Amino acid sequence: MIYLNQAATSWPKPESVLAAYEQAVRALPSSQFRSSAGDDDAAGKTRQALGQLLGIRDTGRIFFSSGATDSANAIIYGLPFEGHRIFATETEHNSVLRPLVNLLEPVYGPQTGDVRIIPCDETGYVAPEAVARALDVIAEPSVVFVNHMSNVTGRIQDLAAISRAVHEAGAILIVDAAQSAGCVPVCADEWGIDVLILTGHKSLYGMQGTGAYYVRDGIPFRPYRYGGTGRDSRKLYYRDDQPDAYEYEVGTQNGPGIAALGAGVRYCLERGVDAIAEHERGLMTVCSRELRKIPGVKVYGWPEGKESDYGPVLSFNIGGMKAGDVAYILQNAYGIIVRAGLQCAPLIHQEMGTYADGTVRVSVSDMNVMSEIEALVRAVREIAESVPNPDAGPAAGSDDRSAAGAAAKGGRL
Repeated sequence: MIYLNQAATSWPKPESVLAAYEQAVRALPSSQFRSSAGDDDAAGKTRQALGQLLGIRDTGRIFFSSGATDSANAIIYGLPFEGHRIFATETEHNSVLRPLVNLLEPVYGPQTGDVRIIPCDETGYVAPEAVARALDVIAEPSVVFVNHMSNVTGRIQDLAAISRAVHEAGAILIVDAAQSAGCVPVCADEWGIDVLILTGHKSLYGMQGTGAYYVRDGIPFRPYRYGGTGRDSRKLYYRDDQPDAYEYEVGTQNGPGIAALGAGVRYCLERGVDAIAEHERGLMTVCSRELRKIPGVKVYGWPEGKESDYGPVLSFNIGGMKAGDVAYILQNAYGIIVRAGLQCAPLIHQEMGTYADGTVRVSVSDMNVMSEIEALVRAVREIAESVPNPDAGPAAGSDDRSAAGAAAKGGRL
């Protein structure tokens, strides 16, 4: 079996991650601030490793969660959005889009619930100028959500330039690094990121059900859940004039998962993010180049000579075939696991013209090797050669640019 669905969940995990998880499960139970047994410092060590990897000095502002969706909900519930205009890019994942459109309006009213969309191009690139233009016409305070790396095309955004545009407009920058952390350099402090959303089970090589988020000191923020913490059990009520007293990691934390996440982050540090990126880019460059040679195959993004602008994800379609059918054949006839559909990022497919059926997505990790890419290319070539009219374009309906999509592009949700 060849696994090329790393953008969903990385597999296999480094042996150090498996060992850390097993050791934590076998050890005496331990929870942060609640026990004298076991390794109470696993969370602190993981925070320090995350800070080193992501360029965050104030690691005490990194809080653990169950993943990017949990982190995004914590952010969207916890920031005071009253009177703010909310912006999100066309590349955003539903872990951000759905909380925005479903939570903001009921809590803060219709003005805040009106999410404005900043467009991308068909490769998934969000121009910093487009961000600046969107903010220039809005007088109210604003919050901007930006997906660092598209989970559909792999396009990496210029966060340093986007951050300048956001902060020149006096807005808050929230970055979704679920797809990029661990395989693409992230420099949170240097780039001026105010809030960072993370997951553990992708390129950080942690277990499913782990993640984190970072909120820069000075950003007003309150928890959206309350419960046991093991610290001061006498305190029941938290006041807004004492924000430092808030507790953001309530309930019994996923200790074994956090220990495994720490091991995954240390793997990235020891291997080096630049080395990981170089290895993965080499695989994807060959994948993109060879797929483009196959008649009837369309690759989205990854133009020749621009490979450094992309992370380890690409999408393609075979003319005359549905993406889901291609993925089914790859898995059941060739033993190659990819992913098909909208990849939980519907708006970018409006721009790409693939909204009705989505794409076939290939994604790699540091664990993949070139022979696996070569096997994929051979399989896709054989599948494409079996199509009666591969130059007909994507399967019927997959170039849908609906009225809803047109409204979303550069507009509102």
